[in-house]
Amino acid sequence: MRILILTPFYAPDLGPSASLYEMLSEELVQLGHQVSVISAVPHYPTGRVPAEFRGRRAQREHRNGVDVTRVWVPSLDRSRLGLRLLGFLCYQVLAACVALHRRCDVVIASSPAFEIALPLFVLEFARRIPYVYSVHEMYPEVGVTLEIIRSRALIRLVEGLEMRSCQRAARVRVLSESYRKMLEAKGVPSAKLAVIGDWADPDFIGPLPQRNSFSSRFGLSDHFVVMYAGNLGPTQGLESVLDAARLLARETSIRFVLVGDGAARMELEECARTKGLENVRFVPFQPRALLPEVLATARVSLLTLRKGLGTDSVPSKLYSILASRRPLVAAVDEGTEIARVVREAGCGLHVPPEDPEALRDAILELYRDAEKRTWMGENGRDYVVLCGSKQWAAKRFQQLLYDAAPSGKKPEPEEAPEHRLILHG
Repeated sequence: MRILILTPFYAPDLGPSASLYEMLSEELVQLGHQVSVISAVPHYPTGRVPAEFRGRRAQREHRNGVDVTRVWVPSLDRSRLGLRLLGFLCYQVLAACVALHRRCDVVIASSPAFEIALPLFVLEFARRIPYVYSVHEMYPEVGVTLEIIRSRALIRLVEGLEMRSCQRAARVRVLSESYRKMLEAKGVPSAKLAVIGDWADPDFIGPLPQRNSFSSRFGLSDHFVVMYAGNLGPTQGLESVLDAARLLARETSIRFVLVGDGAARMELEECARTKGLENVRFVPFQPRALLPEVLATARVSLLTLRKGLGTDSVPSKLYSILASRRPLVAAVDEGTEIARVVREAGCGLHVPPEDPEALRDAILELYRDAEKRTWMGENGRDYVVLCGSKQWAAKRFQQLLYDAAPSGKKPEPEEAPEHRLILHG
């Protein structure tokens, strides 16, 4: 089957979905499909396009069996919504031109729709090609909660694009049962919806020792590192992490390390300076090749979201953390997919969001109990291997794609082996 993937972010970009679609694309190639991708040139998270990707409207390469076309977007300040929308518009116009001439049987389109609506429209109406719509976050809910989107007209436009994309899709992939219920309540037929969580590569991200080249470079090998790695943006509520660090200032062996970049980084750094937090270290985004060592440097990893966002967002970093065999403290709303995974997998502790005291207590609990850290880390690793690997995800996407394009040749059904997660502890 010829599969086309529409996503603004693809490796070597550092966008949160870039590595996900790289893994998915390459696994679909391994399953025997022809896969092509139309993405933007790398520009996340800073908005700056590297010099080697400037100056051409489209650049095409074959990358690990995948036909990748990257279209031009300008370097701009992604913290400003208007400029970010301009970047999306540039991507869409050029991606639509490429899509007109790209042969495929079925499309995977990544949400949100305001990033890919034009090329998706071209493929659907001009080319009559069915598509699977992959919902990563619930829009406009995320933007409204963060007060990024305030205009009623813009809210209606974003919601209209999302609902149209879902209604016109042959199939809709959602991250969790809560997403499925939300879309059903909005009128999307349940028969179209399929729950497929995000994934990681447990062969790439493994249980490495804390003492490694990354930890040595930043002087972290001999500390109890509490790490947040990812986008430093407004959705994460990382101010509570700084408050927890202040509460733990007397525990001199504990170091809080925030690895990444994003719209909130400068503000967070200034906050840490103002509060005199000598136990907090900011480290810039690292190359993906170093991700296993970055995650291995942690004794405890953090996943935080602001109140009210846990239902609308399931960060893909969850699965990478678990693959690293490190315990997790999740500061998210109760009843969310993240809280469910933490509870069912037995891979960490769950605390309310934006509650520095609860976060402090959870960190201290794991700091004082090495045995608990060990078995929680083992549980998380087992969970990803059994039901969160890239191979697991690719096979489920493959079935969605065959359902979306029924004329395609379907594989013989396999008897799924019975997997049972054995919890340690």
